[in-house]
Amino acid sequence: MEALKPVKEGKVREIYDNGDTLIMVATDRISCFDVILNNIVTKKGTVLTQMSKFWFDMTKDILPNHMISVDVNDMPEYFRTPEFDGKSMMVKKLNMLPVECIVRGYITGSGWASYQKTGEVCGIKLPEGLKESDKLPEPIYTPSTKAEIGDHDENISFEQSVDYLEKRFPGKGAEYAQKLKDYTIALYKTCADYALSKGIIIADTKFEFGLDEDGNIVIGDEMLTPDSSRFWPLEGYEAGHSQPSFDKQFARDWLKSHENHNWTLPQEIVDKTIEKYLDGYKRLTGKEL
Repeated sequence: MEALKPVKEGKVREIYDNGDTLIMVATDRISCFDVILNNIVTKKGTVLTQMSKFWFDMTKDILPNHMISVDVNDMPEYFRTPEFDGKSMMVKKLNMLPVECIVRGYITGSGWASYQKTGEVCGIKLPEGLKESDKLPEPIYTPSTKAEIGDHDENISFEQSVDYLEKRFPGKGAEYAQKLKDYTIALYKTCADYALSKGIIIADTKFEFGLDEDGNIVIGDEMLTPDSSRFWPLEGYEAGHSQPSFDKQFARDWLKSHENHNWTLPQEIVDKTIEKYLDGYKRLTGKEL
């Protein structure tokens, strides 16, 4: 059978055109600091796809999403192989909104660095005296632009997100910007509360939204995966320092602390990374992969 070519290839995902639908395949690639590493992390793509499915199912009453099926038997024959099984999701085609919708419930990472300098995160003034990894009084919405591969996403203010959306969708910028903010915070609160009941803190995450054929906003891309979120164990959580995590922060930390790494992780770090992904998946869903 002739190999199909993806119509779009991201750092981790490959997207195939399937007529009136798309097939999104989460590969076992791993990217850190917007660079695709030289390692393959076996099973990672399956964790990402199945975790998105779990959250899409859980939140469809808050907001519809683009998922149609994760069963390769519903897809063209090319995808009915072990290589694609578990990693592939057939989805509706959306007109994607060009804003990454980031929500932060805890202060960490670049937000913490910014707060230490200015007392603000992405222009939002925060209370004085916060410690690293503190829970914020209320989750904050800090949108960014969506960069092409190789570029960095750029943080923008809510007002800038209005202008940014207005350029693409004249007359709709303010409405879309407000809806994206409201949906982002509502989804985060619901899912963070659920995760907490399973012993996981969702410190921050990003969502992406698009318009369906009727012009309704729906969730697209991935949802609350270890690639798009910071997951911390509730057990042992203590503000005042960085936290251990169930996501690729582990791989990022190794890269930061080693020079001349040539964007390659040692196998033991790869093994520990997938172990964390699988552990997070099991805690949240109650299932083994």
